[in-house]
Amino acid sequence: MTYDTEDLLVPDTSIQDIHRVRLADYFETRYRKTIDDAGLSWEEVIHSLKLGKDGELNLAGLLLFGKNPQQFRPVFMVKAVYIDGTDIASQHYRDSEDIEGCLLEQYERALSFITRNLHRLQSGQGVNSLGKLEIPEIALQEVLVNALIHRDYFISAPIRILMFTDRVEIISPGHLPNHLTIEQIRFGLSNMRNPIIASHATRQMPYRGLGSGIPRALSSYAFIQFIDDRAGNQFKVIMQRPQQDKP
Repeated sequence: MTYDTEDLLVPDTSIQDIHRVRLADYFETRYRKTIDDAGLSWEEVIHSLKLGKDGELNLAGLLLFGKNPQQFRPVFMVKAVYIDGTDIASQHYRDSEDIEGCLLEQYERALSFITRNLHRLQSGQGVNSLGKLEIPEIALQEVLVNALIHRDYFISAPIRILMFTDRVEIISPGHLPNHLTIEQIRFGLSNMRNPIIASHATRQMPYRGLGSGIPRALSSYAFIQFIDDRAGNQFKVIMQRPQQDKP
């Protein structure tokens, strides 16, 4: 039994909406054989991987392997903005992007949006080196992957990335499931909301599905705050940016 809508069929979808190259590559990587070698039809592959049935895709199948998931579920995307200041009310944006596509594409583009807008610090490296990101990439990876995989898909709203001059906020629809607390996730406890998506994501993104993501993010960067907003039905991660020395 799942805790979310990931296994519900999406009306008006069909196997024609599957990105066949992406799914075929995934199948071959995971099972060490092609779909043809396995003697399976596309319908059988989709059914056996719990991506849909009876000729329709479920939400997991659409988001993981759909050609254009936002054609059917337009709000399941990432809206990213870099605000020139520390207040969301500011009208001055340095950068913004509406990030669509399958979950892997959203992950890659969201990570790219953040990293291109962060400073790089020399940290004792030579002046000709690229420098290290002011927030370690591994921490960004873990937080983004968790946002995409564990968000509440009952809520018709995008994930939001808000970058400010002093912090980065990643806001996911839905609070922590059941009675899970922030202290518990800090110590690696988890309650998987979308197990179908999670089971495939372990082979597509840097996600292990063991509850280790948050502890790993914290071990690489301590300046992370978690807010489980049950009244607002959202989960917020705030990553403080190091203060730059002023000349």
